Amino acid sequence: MNRTGNTILVTGGTSGIGLGLALRLHEAGNKVIIAGRRKALLDKVVSEHPGIESILLDVCDPQSILHASETLAISHPNLNVLINNAGIMQWEDLTAPDNLSTAEDIVTTNLLGTIRMVYAFTPHLIKQPSATLVNVSSALAFVPLPATPTYSATKAAVHSFTQSLRVQLEASSVEVIELAPPGVRTTLLGQENDEHAMPLEQFLDEIFELLAITPTPQELVVERAKPLRFAEANGTHDEVLKMLAGYKAPAE
Repeated sequence: MNRTGNTILVTGGTSGIGLGLALRLHEAGNKVIIAGRRKALLDKVVSEHPGIESILLDVCDPQSILHASETLAISHPNLNVLINNAGIMQWEDLTAPDNLSTAEDIVTTNLLGTIRMVYAFTPHLIKQPSATLVNVSSALAFVPLPATPTYSATKAAVHSFTQSLRVQLEASSVEVIELAPPGVRTTLLGQENDEHAMPLEQFLDEIFELLAITPTPQELVVERAKPLRFAEANGTHDEVLKMLAGYKAPAE
């Protein structure tokens, strides 16, 4: 991935990892467009960070995705980087039938949202001389957090989907990268003050060190995420899963 001079779309760009990536990429000399569902949050980021642009985009809505892809093809014909970062994470009790709607929302956002974005934007990206498509999965794609089963499952599916996408696009100009974060101190699942989660700026520092490598690694995995990413290969999967099983939803 080129470090500067890109035109980049970041979904879920109003907070957390998405906003952090957007700001760092903007500072590096890229044109950055953040996407999200809430106009007020988009406007706030744009007003606080001159030069960053925004577009209303709900990854749960196929028509919204289509409209955004058509709009950006006209307004930003040089768009050459897509970062599929939008996602939600919720605690689930698989014995409680009323949790099914939560699971369905997670699948729609995290998995279908990513797939729909890829289908909508890949035809544009492959026309660029050099392009990059980044799908954000999770370290939990490799060992699930049992208290967030559907989130973990969708991220495992994003990992698999990204592998297939990379193979299908290997003859094109599009580089396919997977970013697999550990727990990071963001509002996702209320981790902003979680001492077990990685500080956001520390995470971003390490990610941008990885992005500076030539060629860019196919998977961006910080040191904190490696115990989960390589648990199966290292023979520690069951041990790590048992450890993660100790994390429970907070008592109401």
